[in-house]
Amino acid sequence: MSDKSKPLDYDDLQDMVASNDSGGRNPSGFTKKLIIVTAIFWSIFQLYYTSPFPFWLQEVLRSWDWELNVVVDDTKARSIHLAFALFLAYLAFPAFATSPKHRVPYHDWVFAILGAFLGAYYIFFYQGLVTRFGAPNMQDIIAGCLGVLLLLEACRRSLGLPLVIIASVFLLYNYFGQYLPTNWIISHRSGSLSQIINQQWVTTEGVFGVALGVSTKYVFLFVLFGALLDKAGAGNYFIKTAFAYLGHLRGGPAKAAVVSSGLTGLISGSSIANVVTTGTFTIPMMKRVGFSAEKAGAVEVASSVNGQIMPPVMGAAAFLMIEYINMPYSQLITHAALPALISYIALVYIVHLEALKLDLQGLPRTDPPSPLLIFLLKIVTSILVIIGLVAVVHISLGWIKTVAPNHAFAIVCAILAVIYLLLIRRVAKFPDLEVDDPNAPVVKLPSAKPTVNAGLHFLIPVVILIWCLMVEMLSPGLSAFWGTVALAVILITQRPLLSYFRKESVTKQQFTEGVHALIDGLETGARNMIGIGIATATAGIIVGVVSLTGFGVQLSGIIEVLSMGNIVLMLILVAIFSLILGMGLPTTANYIVVSSLMALVIVEVGKQNGLIVPLVAVHLFVFYFGIMADVTPPVGLASFAAAAVSGGNPIKTGIVAFFYSLRTAILPFLFIFNTDLLLIDVGWAKGILVAVASTIAILAFTAATMNHFFVKNKWWETIALIFAAFMIFRPGFFMEYVSPTSHHIEPMYLVQELEKTEPGKNITLKVSGINPYGKEIEFYSQLSVPEGADGEERLKALGLTLLDTQEKIELNGVQTNKVIIDMVEVDSPAAKAGLNWDQTVLDVSLPLVSIPKEWMFVPGLLMIFALGWNQRRRAKKL
Repeated sequence: MSDKSKPLDYDDLQDMVASNDSGGRNPSGFTKKLIIVTAIFWSIFQLYYTSPFPFWLQEVLRSWDWELNVVVDDTKARSIHLAFALFLAYLAFPAFATSPKHRVPYHDWVFAILGAFLGAYYIFFYQGLVTRFGAPNMQDIIAGCLGVLLLLEACRRSLGLPLVIIASVFLLYNYFGQYLPTNWIISHRSGSLSQIINQQWVTTEGVFGVALGVSTKYVFLFVLFGALLDKAGAGNYFIKTAFAYLGHLRGGPAKAAVVSSGLTGLISGSSIANVVTTGTFTIPMMKRVGFSAEKAGAVEVASSVNGQIMPPVMGAAAFLMIEYINMPYSQLITHAALPALISYIALVYIVHLEALKLDLQGLPRTDPPSPLLIFLLKIVTSILVIIGLVAVVHISLGWIKTVAPNHAFAIVCAILAVIYLLLIRRVAKFPDLEVDDPNAPVVKLPSAKPTVNAGLHFLIPVVILIWCLMVEMLSPGLSAFWGTVALAVILITQRPLLSYFRKESVTKQQFTEGVHALIDGLETGARNMIGIGIATATAGIIVGVVSLTGFGVQLSGIIEVLSMGNIVLMLILVAIFSLILGMGLPTTANYIVVSSLMALVIVEVGKQNGLIVPLVAVHLFVFYFGIMADVTPPVGLASFAAAAVSGGNPIKTGIVAFFYSLRTAILPFLFIFNTDLLLIDVGWAKGILVAVASTIAILAFTAATMNHFFVKNKWWETIALIFAAFMIFRPGFFMEYVSPTSHHIEPMYLVQELEKTEPGKNITLKVSGINPYGKEIEFYSQLSVPEGADGEERLKALGLTLLDTQEKIELNGVQTNKVIIDMVEVDSPAAKAGLNWDQTVLDVSLPLVSIPKEWMFVPGLLMIFALGWNQRRRAKKL
């Protein structure tokens, strides 16, 4: 696409989304009806599987003495999920660009039916597969080979070649790796066809593994929730609300684009769909106020892709993370919230700085301006009201559950119905929100009050979803189910109820339109899941190969050699590998691929070089760089989609978007070294302090990279801003020189010193031993000091028994006794930390009483404020 190319029209853009997300084929007649009906049945099955209904029905049938199992177990559900995905993939996605779009060729019918049968293999042969687990027969091997080939072809059609190539390379490595010389670091001995098919198609370690399970159990319902929310009109509501409040500011349409894309990204699983959904409106508006085509597209790309890191959905990766790292969902999104939030704040600031540099203005405002103090008071009041309502609802629900436990569900439903009716009554007082044409000659900003009030009822399902997740602690799937049920009710009833409260005639046509919207949403949700279902199954191939061959540990060795033990260089290499692996992959698939390969690398290489990082930080690191591939040229799909809307050059758009995303790229490095940014083991007071300081630091870093604070930076000001931001983001790095946090002792004195150490503090052991592959390594292990009367009791509580051999060895230039680990109790803290029998303890690091590292915020903040004051003074002279 050249610089002079024109933007695509709306239909072309929808075709782009369809070809990427829901299929580029649009047949007619029976085939069209079959695709629609199959998609709807898929959504209904997923709702049934995720809901509590099967368990209720099972109890009823048992009370009638009926021996009928209506509960679908997880393994069978994955099989059905893949069967639907394969069937629809071959009917909805043409094989090639030249393939017929308006009919399905005979060979695609064969592939669709055969793919559905092989996907449902567990359903047809479940008992046999269970009895011959680990020893597949010839039928299993033939079915597995055909199934993998059909899955790869379905992946090529729906997602393109990148994931197919990666999966194929891993399969070839799985088979031929056994023939490599034994002294090669990547050689293995697990490559027979029977082993491969058993891993990939018979067990739940490959195609039918955790990734497909998460897609079945959680992701589908959230994608469906997003589709229904869009059908209800919430997407337009988010966009208009953002424009009503921000459109009048400098570069206002760009700021509104960031906020509306963030809101859409909350429930969207696709960067491309996010770009096209919000970008068709925001990009022309940005161009109108003075942004170039490339910059307008880049702002939309950066904000849309960032939607994938924003809780609660996080491009469906959050649901995979809770399975991979075994963490409660509410805890995970708490850790992910602050980096995502400050990243979005920085993007809004980038837009503001661009507007300042270009002297851009916003669109003419509709509402009269309100004083800043009144505006701030409104915000504070709203926050306090929300907190109060949350507390009241929480106490009320607890009271209802105590007083009427058997009728609590019915009472809550009745209360929600009343709230819905009250909100609809309020909404009816304002006109419906129409979808504006962003290319119209004159665009008028919507008025804030009627815009906000016109969609208040859309917040009910979102609140239900978040409440179930965060307060009731329900599973993500069940939370999305209740949110989806609420949306279904809204879709069917909102038109008649609005007419009723507006004193207009209520017609059957309005109910019919609501039912049609619900059916369309069920179809759209399922069609949007085709690519995700295929992607998670295909990515399962890679996970299966890594698990079978131990390639992750071997890759750790390669990265360690390339990084030469330098932790920062190791992280840079992992980031580059993650960008490469994530090219051309949807969010969910790229997270599965990069996490299965790269997360273990950070953990293993870090342990060997003194970097002990919580697993959640590691997974968020690789996830951030995986999604950055959607931005980065030459493959950045989101950048191409934005360029198609703006008419700009896609490569230039991608380069500018990557430059805008630098703050997203720097954050993972920061929270790897400073886990306070993830609010790990951080209380409320410290959490607020870290959030405020981090926000100021990210704004300073942004001002440095944009070379503009209040005026254009001098070279030394840019360096000073980066230094100050680094001081705030990594206060421990500087404070370690002022007040060290630990001291080292010889291992033979560990028991005595353990008695003096405060319980709850961390100690670090440096040990040497043999890894599972027979290689001698040195690594670090961190343990929390337990309660105990003396050092021996505390050591026993850790599950450790040490042996002082009296043999002299040289450590750090000093002769000392060799101390080995004589025994490690199973499932003890020591065992979980990676310690094992016969390892040698080389060094012990114990905590010291030190000055809190947060005091380093003071000089960092003073430096930023001083630079800002100096620039403000200089700006007045200009």
